[in-house]
Amino acid sequence: MSLLQDLNWRYATKKMNGNVVPQEKIDYIIEAARLAPTYSGLHHFIVIEITSPELKAKIQPIAMGQTQIVDASHLLVFAAYDEYTNDRIESVFAQQERERDLPAGFATDYKNALISSFQQKTKDQHFEHSARQAYIGFGLSIAAAAEQRVDATPMEGFINAELDELLGLAAQNLKSVTILALGYRDTENDWLVNMKKVRKAKEDFVIQLN
Repeated sequence: MSLLQDLNWRYATKKMNGNVVPQEKIDYIIEAARLAPTYSGLHHFIVIEITSPELKAKIQPIAMGQTQIVDASHLLVFAAYDEYTNDRIESVFAQQERERDLPAGFATDYKNALISSFQQKTKDQHFEHSARQAYIGFGLSIAAAAEQRVDATPMEGFINAELDELLGLAAQNLKSVTILALGYRDTENDWLVNMKKVRKAKEDFVIQLN
């Protein structure tokens, strides 16, 4: 299968059947997010994997009562760090030096430039930047799920502050960005399952400058 075939197969599943997705497929989907490119390799987001029925039931009202929350096999919550601290930036460059066998201080000038750049931004700007990085991983996970023939529902329809409180994210300096519900489509009860995929026409989507 090609990526384009996979993307044509997928849709934002509206009703899932509750069947469990094999863990190796979930691990593959999460690995796609882990391997995502991020700004200067800072990888300023994490993924929270949720399978607990009790926890999913608590999340459902926070997510506008969407049934996919409880019918999904797994929920992946993409959460971004609320601030680019000096320590986090330092730790990323230290790891790169270790794992690439680079001399200590190999990229000190660039690292210091990054630190200086973020020091000039507000904490809200830090989080907005981190959230954009999380969306890169989020998109790759959606594509990986399609490749694995796992249905996915991308969700922004939830109350972030309430989810953050439920999951105790503030204590980890994290804020929720998106939820990806993973499972299998209920073909008899999902009104969208057989609908034609509708997107902008290519001529309305691409601006070519030659």
